[in-house]
Amino acid sequence: MSATREIISSGNELAAIAAVDAGCMFFAGYPLTPSSEVMHVISDLLPKKGGAAIQMEDEIAGVAAAIGAGMAGIRTLTATSGPGMSLKAENLGLAQMAEVPLVCVNVMRGGPSTGLPTRVAQGDIAQAKNPSHGDYKSITVCAGNLAECYTETVRAFNLADRFMQPVFVLLDETLGHMHAKAMLPTVEEVQAGIVPRKTFDGPAEEYQPYGVAQDEPAVLNPMFTGYRYHFTGLHHDAMGFPTEEIETCRKLIDRLFRKVEAYQDEIESNEEYMIEDADILLVGYGSASLAIKEAVDVLRAEGVKVGMFRPITIWPSPETRMHELGEKFDKVLVVELNQGQYLEEVQRSMGRLDINKLTKTNGRPFSPSDIIEKVKEL
Repeated sequence: MSATREIISSGNELAAIAAVDAGCMFFAGYPLTPSSEVMHVISDLLPKKGGAAIQMEDEIAGVAAAIGAGMAGIRTLTATSGPGMSLKAENLGLAQMAEVPLVCVNVMRGGPSTGLPTRVAQGDIAQAKNPSHGDYKSITVCAGNLAECYTETVRAFNLADRFMQPVFVLLDETLGHMHAKAMLPTVEEVQAGIVPRKTFDGPAEEYQPYGVAQDEPAVLNPMFTGYRYHFTGLHHDAMGFPTEEIETCRKLIDRLFRKVEAYQDEIESNEEYMIEDADILLVGYGSASLAIKEAVDVLRAEGVKVGMFRPITIWPSPETRMHELGEKFDKVLVVELNQGQYLEEVQRSMGRLDINKLTKTNGRPFSPSDIIEKVKEL
């Protein structure tokens, strides 16, 4: 997307604005620090567009209502922070199994449990890969600046409808509450790029929502439009009815993986900053990448050749590109506001255990000097 609008706002507000611009017409959630502004803002915006926003009694009810709207064919959003994701987990598993599209914004804070409600962390990276039990392929994007709080939320809605499943947008307390100017695409450009979900328009007796190719998502016509099918979290057949038939169950779970894996190039998005001639590679994401990029600039001015790789699509991880970078760079440093949750994925992708790390879990953000000091140790 080309940046043609200037908006002075916060990350949380931009996520809410993006949802409405992308065609979201329903929000259900529960206020939870530091994500509450998403709900506050969209509650003002949606009624003006003919949509609806509702504060439910808790986070569980919030995602349940959002799933209901997704079943009705409405672009739908819920938003929360880490503890709310834990509560939403069971219903998110239902949405993965039944293939109901929705977007969930998670503004990360310190954890586990109540943790540090008003402080920054990136502790939900591992959770975003598998927020619920069972086998499925998560799609998770991670904003790294204010503009991406908007553009990645827009992209998440398109991905949700394209792949028929929940898509998670990770912000964090720093980005969510950061207030500055963002350069954004126009509303017209966003709406021109909307990817509608597929529907079936043939005879009702021929409709099989889950009877699709092994690398394709389900085709779920909105409920109340004359097409009947069964909706369940159980293993199911082509019509959605529960089954324990061996091959049907195997193919169902296999398809939940393949529908994402077969199109990873379409989903993947990364930023590479000054890595062409670098000797040291820094890997980071989210708000931490802002400090990393400034550290790269300072170190470059001092003659130290460093570069940054930033995954924007966190899951599925950019494992092929990280493997290539692992073969190119002898020295790799992963910087993240947790104890090393993405470090494990970098190690796996690069096929190496000698990856250096710089972590912080006290609720405070990285400063560029933290990173510069660590790089000089290398």
